[in-house]
Amino acid sequence: MELENRILSKEIHRLLYEKENTLGTAESCTGGRIAEAIIAAPGSSHYFKGSIVSYVDEIKEKLLHVDAKLIEEKNAVSEEVATAMVEGACDALNVDYAIAATGFAGPGGGTHEIPVGTIWIACGTKGDVVTEKIFSDEGRDLNIANATNRALQLFLKYLTEKIGETPEKY
Repeated sequence: MELENRILSKEIHRLLYEKENTLGTAESCTGGRIAEAIIAAPGSSHYFKGSIVSYVDEIKEKLLHVDAKLIEEKNAVSEEVATAMVEGACDALNVDYAIAATGFAGPGGGTHEIPVGTIWIACGTKGDVVTEKIFSDEGRDLNIANATNRALQLFLKYLTEKIGETPEKY
């Protein structure tokens, strides 16, 4: 997956660099791996402003302004919280686009209702966010790697649809 992530990052780089758009990430269970993949492309400092690793709810609330009631009602591992993380990152980092991930990478943390391997990824901008639910428990390392890869894929698809360009084949 690392090679594919580098290719995805390079394509994201091309699209953001050409359009002079900015990007940030808000990560929980991926712990900064999405940001790491983004900055693998040389010149990413032209568009990547930063990341907030909000591993605990307190940071989601304080830095990303995710409503505590939303977390209490829906759980931190939910589509709604992933969406709020994208919008919060757009504000906090002053970026055009953001990518977010929240979930239970494992081996613990899951519940009967939301088992380990459940991860919500989201990307977009304020008022226009797309999400995807991942449910596949392949162990902590692979869960994180899979979520990182899928987040990059989701963002590239979102970006190409918004910009109206076809990505280069990878």
